[in-house]
Amino acid sequence: MFTKACEYGIRACIFVAINSKEKKRVSLKDIAAAIDSPEYFTAKILQKLAKGKIIYSVQGAQGGFEMEEEKIKTVSIEDIVLVIDEEVAFTMCVLGLKKCSEENPCPVHHKYKLIKADLKQMIKTTTIFDMVEQVNDGHSFLKIFELEHNRN
Repeated sequence: MFTKACEYGIRACIFVAINSKEKKRVSLKDIAAAIDSPEYFTAKILQKLAKGKIIYSVQGAQGGFEMEEEKIKTVSIEDIVLVIDEEVAFTMCVLGLKKCSEENPCPVHHKYKLIKADLKQMIKTTTIFDMVEQVNDGHSFLKIFELEHNRN
């Protein structure tokens, strides 16, 4: 359902939030490495997230990206998706057909419609905080923690 940009955007927000909770700013290079995304692509995603006021960019020698505590608690996956892909993510056909609709459905339109409603509810109610807590509690993982554990 999500574009690559959205997937990377969600991962970037989790990474930035984890570091922000520890009062650390992170660089573009660190974010790109942590989320397995090319730097130029990550830069475009971070620019959209900053323009959408989900994360903040601080310039200078001590600069980098960070997220306010209040944003960590309130920003949902839906907020990220809307900033990166706008409404497209919620209206696109699961098979990628351009003319799929109620009047002209693809072969799985009606079945996916039910799944899509549940998915929309999940992304609307799942916050960055929820995802950070899952990672911090060890109930979920991201590559960033896999790397850290291998270094120790």
